[in-house]
Amino acid sequence: MPLPNVFLRALVQASACVLVLACAAHVANAKTRADCEQDYRPRTGQPGKDVIWWPTHDGLVVRMLRMAKVTDKDVVYDLGSGDGRIPITAAKQFGARAVGIEYEQAMVDLSKCLAEAEGVAERVELRKGDIFASDFSDATVVTMYLLQDLNLRLRPTLLDLKPGTRIVSHSFTMDEWEPDDTVADDTGEAFLWIVPAKVAGTWTFRAEQGSDAFTVNLEQTFQRVRGSAGSAPLSDAKLTGPQLEFAFRDSGSLTRVAGVVEGDRINAKVTRKGRTSTYVGRRS
Repeated sequence: MPLPNVFLRALVQASACVLVLACAAHVANAKTRADCEQDYRPRTGQPGKDVIWWPTHDGLVVRMLRMAKVTDKDVVYDLGSGDGRIPITAAKQFGARAVGIEYEQAMVDLSKCLAEAEGVAERVELRKGDIFASDFSDATVVTMYLLQDLNLRLRPTLLDLKPGTRIVSHSFTMDEWEPDDTVADDTGEAFLWIVPAKVAGTWTFRAEQGSDAFTVNLEQTFQRVRGSAGSAPLSDAKLTGPQLEFAFRDSGSLTRVAGVVEGDRINAKVTRKGRTSTYVGRRS
């Protein structure tokens, strides 16, 4: 038998009161940064496993993530994440999914609490781990504030990440691997690298339509590329992640190549004798 309207209204009002009280209790129990730091508050300069803890200024954190062009499509890993400010900012201000790897358990616990306080716990994972023994191969962006020798220890691993992955380091460089961009303010300096594809070798490019073909020898030092097509030196050679461009003169005519590297294959648009066509380059 249907309930009278008066009972239905009373039931709805009672449910609303329960919901309001539950929400109020949730808000009352929600932790703030101050609550998190009551249990543990790190000291600037305190020792860690490989480095002392010296937090990156919040303003520089934002500039670093902007320089890396972080979006909600990215997976950001922060190596040596400390109190989690970089992963938390990446999630809160840029919408990214973020992972922090930190060796000190007390720091991990603090960063988890802060992620909850900032409302981004569902998009931020804070792990206890050794950055030299951790897998971050799914990263599209890697951030770090380590030391020069630690950067160099990580460099082979970073160079093996997917071409196009962006690396941002606060203060410390990669020696002869020159940065692709730099940002600086009165709180510090940061450097950006874009992981280059591995293109060294001999490549034969063939037109998808027709029989035209040419061979190019490429030499590579990080993102710097040089080489030749037969006896003609390459010009305007540029490698940005998986994007490769170069030009050369063939019988007095300029050939331009713009392609995307996929392992031992390059899918390219080649402008040759005034005509642009699709070519496929294969490494021998």
